[in-house]
Amino acid sequence: MRVFEKLAEYRYEQLVFCHDKATGLRAIVAIHDTTLGPALGGCRMYPYASEDDAIVDVLRLARGMTYKAAASGLNLGGGKSVIIGDPHTDKSEALFRSFGRYIETLGGRYIVAEDVGTSTEDANYIRVETSHVVGVDVTRGGSGDPSPLTALGVLQGMRACVEEVFGTGSLEGRVVAVQGVGHVGYHLCRLLHGEGANLIVTDVHEAALGRVVKEFGAKAVEPEEILTIPCDILAPCALGAVLDDATIPGLRCRIVAGSANNVLAESGHGESLSARGILYAPDYVINAGGLINVADELEGYNERRANKRVMRIEDRIRRIIAISKRDGVPTNVAADTLALERIAAISSMERLHTGHPYGQLSRRRETI
Repeated sequence: MRVFEKLAEYRYEQLVFCHDKATGLRAIVAIHDTTLGPALGGCRMYPYASEDDAIVDVLRLARGMTYKAAASGLNLGGGKSVIIGDPHTDKSEALFRSFGRYIETLGGRYIVAEDVGTSTEDANYIRVETSHVVGVDVTRGGSGDPSPLTALGVLQGMRACVEEVFGTGSLEGRVVAVQGVGHVGYHLCRLLHGEGANLIVTDVHEAALGRVVKEFGAKAVEPEEILTIPCDILAPCALGAVLDDATIPGLRCRIVAGSANNVLAESGHGESLSARGILYAPDYVINAGGLINVADELEGYNERRANKRVMRIEDRIRRIIAISKRDGVPTNVAADTLALERIAAISSMERLHTGHPYGQLSRRRETI
C-alpha cells in the first residue's frame, strides 16, 4: 500500500503504528481531522487477514468519525484505532495497558473509546496508563454501556423521518423491521414497543431473537426475509453495507433508519434510495447517540445533559432533510454537506484567531 498517497487523498493528519513485543500489541491509530477539537473514536480489535486490511479499516473509520462528530455538533475531530488480534483469545491486562501508554504519548490529540471487540473492562485497563479514554466504568466516572443512548438517538431520528413521510412524528402503529437485535437493536425494540410500534425482527442469534419476541411481542422472520418484508421503517442494526445494487430493488419500506454503520455499500446508493422514494436517515448522524454520550465524559459525565444532547438528533435529521431538498441531493450527501460546512467555518475561524489550523486542543469547549 502507498500509505502517504492514501493519507493525502482524504487529508489525514496522522497514522501511528504501535508495537510491543512483550505483550503482543500490534495497533494502529488514525487521526483524520482535528479542526473542531481532539480526535475521538473507538478502538476496534479484530483478527485482520493482513496489515493492509487493518490500515484500510482504521483510515475509513477515522474519516467517518470526523463527519459524525461534526454533524453531531461536537467539538471533536475524527480518529479511530485498531488492535490486530482475536478479541476472544488475545486480550490481556498488559496488552491494553501497553496500548494506553501509546495513547498517552499522543498528548491528547486522540481520545480512545470502546468499539467492536473491546469493552468497558478493556477501557478501564487503558485508563490506568492514560486519561485520554472515555467509556470507562461508571465507578470510574464513566458513562457505562452506550447502547441505550445510541438507541434513543435512532428513535429520535425516526421521529423526524416519520414526520417528513407521513406527516406526523408519532410511531404508534408503524411497522418497523429491525435487522439485528443485539445491544443497540434490543434497546431500540424496547423504545419502539413503548411507542406502540409493531415490530418485525431478525437476528442470527436465537437467544437474542427469542428475547425480543417474548418481551415486546415482536414477529420473528428469517435473516434473508428482513430486507424485503413490507414495513414503514427498515432499521438495520447489525452489519454494514446491507444496501447495494442487489438489495435496494427489493426493499418494501418508506424509510431506512437504523444504528448500523456504513449501511450503504457505496455513496451512490443514496441516490438509488432517493430514486425509489425511500427516505434514508444517514447512519453516522442517526447512530451518534453513543458518541455523544461518551463525549459528555470529557466535561464530567452528567446523564441528564447527555440525554438532552442525544435528543437533538431529531433536529439534525430535520436539517439534513431540509438541505437535501434545498440542494436537490440525496440525504447522505446532505449529511456530508452539513458536516463539511461546519468544519470549513471553524477552520477559517481558527486560522484567523490562532494562526494554527487546529487551534488550542487543550482548551475547554462546550458542545453546541
